[in-house]
Amino acid sequence: MNTRFQKIILLFTFSLIAIFAFAQEEPAKELRKAPDRFRGDGPHGQLIIRGVTLINGNLAPPRGPVDIVVEGDRITSINVVGYPGVEIKEDSRPKLIEGGQELDCTGMFLLPGFVDMHGHIGGKSQGADAEYVFKLWMAHGITTIRDPSAGNGLDWVLDQKARSDRNEITAPRIKAYTAFGMGAGKAISTAEEARQWVRDNARKGADGIKFFGAPPKIMQAALEENKKLGLRSACHHAQMDVGRWNVLNSARAGLTSMEHWYGLPEALFSDRTVQDYPLDYNYQNEQHRFGEAGRLWKQAAEPFSDHWNKVMQELLDLDFTIDPTFNIYEASRDLHKTRRLEWHETYTMPSLWRFYTPSKVSHGSYWHYWGTEEEVAWKRNYQLWMTFIREYKNRGGRVTAGSDSGFIYQLYGFAYIRELELLREAGFHPLEVIRSATLNGAEALGMEDEIGTVEVGKLADFVIIEENPLRNLKVLYGTGAIKLTEDNEVVRVGGVKYTVKDGIVYDAKQLLEDVKIMVEKQKAKEKFEIEQPGMERQGY
Repeated sequence: MNTRFQKIILLFTFSLIAIFAFAQEEPAKELRKAPDRFRGDGPHGQLIIRGVTLINGNLAPPRGPVDIVVEGDRITSINVVGYPGVEIKEDSRPKLIEGGQELDCTGMFLLPGFVDMHGHIGGKSQGADAEYVFKLWMAHGITTIRDPSAGNGLDWVLDQKARSDRNEITAPRIKAYTAFGMGAGKAISTAEEARQWVRDNARKGADGIKFFGAPPKIMQAALEENKKLGLRSACHHAQMDVGRWNVLNSARAGLTSMEHWYGLPEALFSDRTVQDYPLDYNYQNEQHRFGEAGRLWKQAAEPFSDHWNKVMQELLDLDFTIDPTFNIYEASRDLHKTRRLEWHETYTMPSLWRFYTPSKVSHGSYWHYWGTEEEVAWKRNYQLWMTFIREYKNRGGRVTAGSDSGFIYQLYGFAYIRELELLREAGFHPLEVIRSATLNGAEALGMEDEIGTVEVGKLADFVIIEENPLRNLKVLYGTGAIKLTEDNEVVRVGGVKYTVKDGIVYDAKQLLEDVKIMVEKQKAKEKFEIEQPGMERQGY
């Protein structure tokens, strides 16, 4: 058999394999929901997690070894069973009942499940289906997310929320905050229309509202009605209305949290009333929008000045939550580094990668001609922004951790860990970082009695890892951290080992492997369609 004929046979064979593999996959008309759960062990009548060091979300220092007993989905006891470096006496440990299960985590570290306060569940434009997104989150210890805008439709999100609550799918628990005005059928133009929309939103089962700004009378009415109904709220104070309604206006009217930082520098203006827009600025030009945003904080009042302090104190008095999402703008200060992050090759869907690339129409793909001047401005922007957030935390303000992934080269799960690193850069002690990721998020959602710390009676949501994350937050990345051994060998350490949600134990590395296979499959499908155009269409 000659070489040419062999190649033809091989090509035909591989083509048939690819056709059979993808024959059942029609292009999705909408974002696919998560499939039935086939991962995770439990919940059990009794589960004992043995020998961990507990890093709680309440600023307590690490403590261990402890054994934690879970019955069903609840923590029933936390038992100190010894001292570091001393052999544990077996008779001091909680006893396993018949049918109970043990998880030997000797020497490992256990934290409360993480809360991502800004978690979009994929998107059609990104080609990121629910299973892909959920598994990336769960693989990084994220057991609760707030979906700010319910971009796939409220009914869609509420369906996934209910299935997650019943643990029918592998997913974090979900809080659905509907984008204000979604489904109204027309623009909301009166205060009464705003109040009615808020009432309807609550009746449909939403947990809150995500605002992007609106005329003052609309914002006032909607926020007051939402507060009266006992629901929570978030706001991205977009430039279209921030000139007459900034974060102080929202907080006074009942807003419970702000996203990013828009609206805050404007509240801090002391020598102007409007951002110093170039006269050829066009908000629809994404580079204009994000380039000038990087020059905004320097237009605000000086840190620790009278006006700066006054604004901060009023927000503190209102028990206001700030969800900064530092990570989502990091490409603005270092584009080359962010787009070459090591996990993109293995875990980023090709459709998502295309969405990230420069475009005049894709939101957040603002790299029309991004350069040194823009990056230097953004680096200075971060310094001023982080100064405010650090001092807000120091004075008792609530700062949470949110990722806003699926935009600007930030990948679900991985970007959340980067957010924790950036809180550390802003001046948070590692224990304060963990509090932002756990208890602060729980409080902001009104769930502090259920999640956020490891306490008897709370839900069994845990992150379990073999390395100490307080020493190096990088060990929380799915790709782990690089370490040189005593034998001069370069190894990878870390990556979450187990994510526990509602007492169900998930192998976090297996979830990442599932994602890797999804990405490989999509890349193979696209490669086949390029190399064999029309074969599927012709029925070969």
